[in-house]
Amino acid sequence: MTDVVDAGISAGTEGKLIRALDWKGAFWVAAGVPPLVLFSIGGIAGTTGKLAFVVWIISMIMGFLQSFTYAEIAGMFGNKSGGASVYGATAWLRYSKFIAPLSVWCNWFAWSPVLSLGCAIAAGYILNAFFPIPAADSQAVLDWVAAHAASITADSPRVAEYIAAHAGTAPDAAIKALLSTDAVAALTPAIRNWSLASFSIPFLATANINATFFIGGILMLIIFAIQHRGISETASVQKWLAIIVLVPLLLIGIYPIFSGQIVAANVTGLLPPTAAYSDVDGTWSNGGWTLFLGGLYIAAWSTYGFETAVCYTRELKNPKTDTFKAIFYSGLACCLFFFLVPFAFQGVLGHAGMLAPGIVDGTGVAEALGGLIGAGRIITQLLVVLMIMALFLAIMTAMAGSSRTLYQGAKDGWLPKYLDHVNENGAPTRAMWTDFAFNLFLLAIASDVGGYFFVLAVSNVGYIIFNFLNLNSGWIHRIDSGHIERPWKAPSWLIGLNTFLAFVNALFLGAGAKVWGYANALWVGFAFAAVILPVFAYRHYVRDGGKFPAGAMDDLGLTGQDLGAKKAGILPYVALAGGLAIVLIANWIFQLPA
Repeated sequence: MTDVVDAGISAGTEGKLIRALDWKGAFWVAAGVPPLVLFSIGGIAGTTGKLAFVVWIISMIMGFLQSFTYAEIAGMFGNKSGGASVYGATAWLRYSKFIAPLSVWCNWFAWSPVLSLGCAIAAGYILNAFFPIPAADSQAVLDWVAAHAASITADSPRVAEYIAAHAGTAPDAAIKALLSTDAVAALTPAIRNWSLASFSIPFLATANINATFFIGGILMLIIFAIQHRGISETASVQKWLAIIVLVPLLLIGIYPIFSGQIVAANVTGLLPPTAAYSDVDGTWSNGGWTLFLGGLYIAAWSTYGFETAVCYTRELKNPKTDTFKAIFYSGLACCLFFFLVPFAFQGVLGHAGMLAPGIVDGTGVAEALGGLIGAGRIITQLLVVLMIMALFLAIMTAMAGSSRTLYQGAKDGWLPKYLDHVNENGAPTRAMWTDFAFNLFLLAIASDVGGYFFVLAVSNVGYIIFNFLNLNSGWIHRIDSGHIERPWKAPSWLIGLNTFLAFVNALFLGAGAKVWGYANALWVGFAFAAVILPVFAYRHYVRDGGKFPAGAMDDLGLTGQDLGAKKAGILPYVALAGGLAIVLIANWIFQLPA
């Protein structure tokens, strides 16, 4: 191992990844996963109602169990970067050259959007701080209403239209509501409504080149500049960001429990809502189950994410021991946050409180955190800064992991050759620029309120596909590469349980992708996943002449173009067919409430 480590360090001078991390460094780089709970805490509450905190707990337990399969296969590849998708992809290579790049691609386009989504929320916080939209009960709005009280009369057509849309409303109440709306619109800073361009992307969503887009783009460039200096610098920045962010977040999650603020009625009587974003309890009907499965589908995007801790195996000083420690302790940390924070939010705010627009779109989470501890204005403003730092933490994690997935995919001959490049600091800069360009496009979509959850729902199609393939890769590696040393080996029963969970995830995908406001999210996700097939075909058959790069399979003891015997027989094909069947059947059976 010492020889391998020394070779890796000296290779850094030749433009390769540098072995500069121990397991603690990988842990800190992955520390951006716990704040992901804040990305979709409101959306899951709106979708699953009082079941929201249970959804988070179930999903986190599944993610923790599944990580043991990833920990085992990661230990087999001490000379690769890129994470579980790369390590698991090699298991499928014997059975189809096209499945391996599909796994890597799906993992990348699932993780990469954290950049655009996080920057969209952070931009929202910055706009709220410097260009706030006035509250309807603010003094400025009340003064405006008083000054323009005569601008609307009882016989105004607008009053008649309002009463028609809100049956039973008295004319005076209608006038008051209209004046309040006019006041908020008049006093809203122009930048909040400014847009350079807005256009519809067929079959996708609406793109908006607005202030959120430009601020988010600047934030991404700042994060790029930090990571340009290499993984050790990234880990150092991440460490301090994590301490500053996660310690207060943990204390805020614990405080309501010990202070007696949890309202029992908010976390009992667990039923799905009658419809998404309804505060009325429903029943365990087909529609109720669909909403519940939809919550588990989108929660997986956050709770499973700590598997990114094994993205840096090629940059660990001692991958044999550090790989397992990195993912295990990252998983424990995520369990703590994903159990506590959703429970505290729901226990204090209740289902109706969780449906507040600022929590659903993420821009009001800091104020909600302040409410959990009864904070005043100054502390709440500090929490806004804390939230922006938390988003930076998550975005840093995403860029570090997703760029290395692209890099290793190129090294192994699955993705375009130009991604196979690092700078003098060992940072995969071309992959990072690719992440940046892709997320500028996504940022334009996520800058539109509806587009945010569209990006989330579609990217998660890729994430569930990746998880399905990689959980199955555990037993395939056991059969085909049982002779390869495993520094840490999971119990066989756990490999079997995680294989079963792969098919449970397929159920979540089929039933849940439609829940997030876009009936075609599953099909758009499938279409985007298929993009890699012609890309790989060009790289492999045209660019590389049908051969994989030298050394691509060295970790499996394979040389040249020998992919090894297919000892698992038809079983991998049976697994693929079974998973696809579950997705399609679940998508047909489970339907949203009428």
